[in-house]
Amino acid sequence: MASFKKYCVTGKFKLANIDPAAVPFLKGDEEAQREELEALAVRLDDLQNKLHAEGRRKLLLVLQGLDTSGKDGTIRWVFSRTSPLGVRVKAFKVPSDDERAHDFLWRCHAAVPAAGEIAIWNRSHYEDVLVPVVEGLIDKAETRRRYAQISDFERLLTETGTVVIKCMLHISKDEQRKRLQARIDQPDKRWKFQMDDLSVRKKWSDYERAYEKALAATSTDYAPWHVVPADSKLNRNLMVANLIVKTLEDMKLTLPPASPALNHLVVQ
Repeated sequence: MASFKKYCVTGKFKLANIDPAAVPFLKGDEEAQREELEALAVRLDDLQNKLHAEGRRKLLLVLQGLDTSGKDGTIRWVFSRTSPLGVRVKAFKVPSDDERAHDFLWRCHAAVPAAGEIAIWNRSHYEDVLVPVVEGLIDKAETRRRYAQISDFERLLTETGTVVIKCMLHISKDEQRKRLQARIDQPDKRWKFQMDDLSVRKKWSDYERAYEKALAATSTDYAPWHVVPADSKLNRNLMVANLIVKTLEDMKLTLPPASPALNHLVVQ
């Protein structure tokens, strides 16, 4: 298995140092890799069952990335065999008027995982230190405050039994161009395309800088960031699946003890 160390954000960090076209988790032919992804999905289902049965700890997966980086696809393939009863997906869209009337973390508290649950955030509280920064809606002082508040929030989660995995799906500008064009050219994908995607694309460099600063400021020992090379969809999925499975295995999940009465119980 490839190492995650190279892709974990530490110290001074530059996105340019990580090749979005890298395929560290692709070994062998494509069929073998798809079989591995299926095996990981099955293993994840087993681990999720144990997490649910243990009923004490939780897992939060945060997925961030520019448009077309594959957040939806990652969820679809990595969790393809997981029971929906133990997994909850939350997509963070543009804040509503009610959400804007509260602090920026208000809407996040209701979406954190409950005991025994896996929660997946498709975009997240990090949108509030990306979009407002690029659009000039908050100044540097407010941005630093939000970084600190995010880290405090994530420390609260980890200290109350939530393991946090944060993945930034890193694609190249050329790969994004191809994927956006595919959405335009294929009638069954046009529903995914929005004209705003092109406006955001024009600010590619600004968003990369915002990501670099946000990830560097909020990658901690208790909630580190991993940058996932995502030009290859299969590599992306394998890397995220391996990371989640390893994290759950490292948690040493245990099933609750059965009642001694079951040793002699016969169902009539």
